[in-house]
Amino acid sequence: MKSQFSVAGKLITPPFPLLNLLTHFFFFVLGLTFGIIFCLHYKSFSFNLQVTNGQFSIFTSQSLLNPPPPTTLISSKLNDNNNHTSKTRHLARLRGFLESPTVMHEMNDEELLWRASMAFKIREFPFKRVPKVAFMFLTRGPVILAPLWEKFFKGYKGLYTIYVHTDPSFNGSDPVGSAFHGRRIPSKEVQWGNVNMIEAERRLLANALLDFSNQHFVLLSESCIPLYNFSTIYSHLVNSTQNFVEAYDLPGPVGRGRYSHQMSPAIKLDQWRKGSQWFTMDRDLALEVVADKKYFPIFQHYCSGACYADEHYLPTFVSMKFGKRNSNRTLTWVDWSRGGPHPAKFIRTDISPEFLEKLRSGSGNCEHNGKRSKVCHLFARKFTYNALDRLLRFAPSVMHFNR
Repeated sequence: MKSQFSVAGKLITPPFPLLNLLTHFFFFVLGLTFGIIFCLHYKSFSFNLQVTNGQFSIFTSQSLLNPPPPTTLISSKLNDNNNHTSKTRHLARLRGFLESPTVMHEMNDEELLWRASMAFKIREFPFKRVPKVAFMFLTRGPVILAPLWEKFFKGYKGLYTIYVHTDPSFNGSDPVGSAFHGRRIPSKEVQWGNVNMIEAERRLLANALLDFSNQHFVLLSESCIPLYNFSTIYSHLVNSTQNFVEAYDLPGPVGRGRYSHQMSPAIKLDQWRKGSQWFTMDRDLALEVVADKKYFPIFQHYCSGACYADEHYLPTFVSMKFGKRNSNRTLTWVDWSRGGPHPAKFIRTDISPEFLEKLRSGSGNCEHNGKRSKVCHLFARKFTYNALDRLLRFAPSVMHFNR
């Protein structure tokens, strides 16, 4: 029945649109009033929606203090999976940030050294990380003893990285699948005894530092061989508390006689040291070497020609600034007994199981982490290419490769 009301004694029937409007307005005001009253009286009363066996139920904030048994709550597996996925993606982003750029990059030396000198104040990684050893080869051309090193590295992927600095004119390449494939870094010309040899060493260190997993760094030449299997050398380096940069004070023309007084007062004569360029060092020291803007420029300006920067920069720099953690010896064996400016070379007929065992035993009177050690050297040089076939025949059994 239509609603009617009287106006001046006449019955009036209002039109439907007006009635509908008044009705909606009435319910709107009623609902708003109810809502305001409810909020004022129950503002501390919170509702939470719960799903139990596929059905919705409501419980209050009071029930949160005494939650229902786990069997009545929704399974948390979905949430756990989502959290795990989120954490996995987060760690992947972190690892992506830590990944080094491709070995062949377009950075110049200044950019490279700057980027490589960055260090984390927080040493603990937010994820599990296996420390790696960076094997850095300073060569003229190919690593001529690569087949022997391939046997040495076999089975230990993820525990090492390889970097090769060659003469820029060398355009050879290693086969796909080789541990050396694609491991050449942007290189510059190097002359024996020249300060640009130190520049090449710093370039190798800087490239290796871009990989944050690299914690120990070994400088090698194309004529170097390992004297032990990978696990022995890896353990020796990773667990070492010292660096191995040979440094000693040598009077005479080939020692102190190479010092330039123009280096004073930053470097004094009694601080001048000599040593082998073939080193192993940890990440802390490697960072200091690539970040050195005080002492290396002095060598660049005042150590040329007969000064032989490669034999004096690192021994002097490390002794002056970081001598307490340095062993002052090298882990690379060479034979200087034949005299002359270069160590002896070893050819095919020199190689035998007895000879290799002799190199491994050394003096047998060395120190490692404050204790006596039979292991004095981990590497040896200089071995020629024609010695490779006999090295491949004898070295794996003598050095216990893949054991």
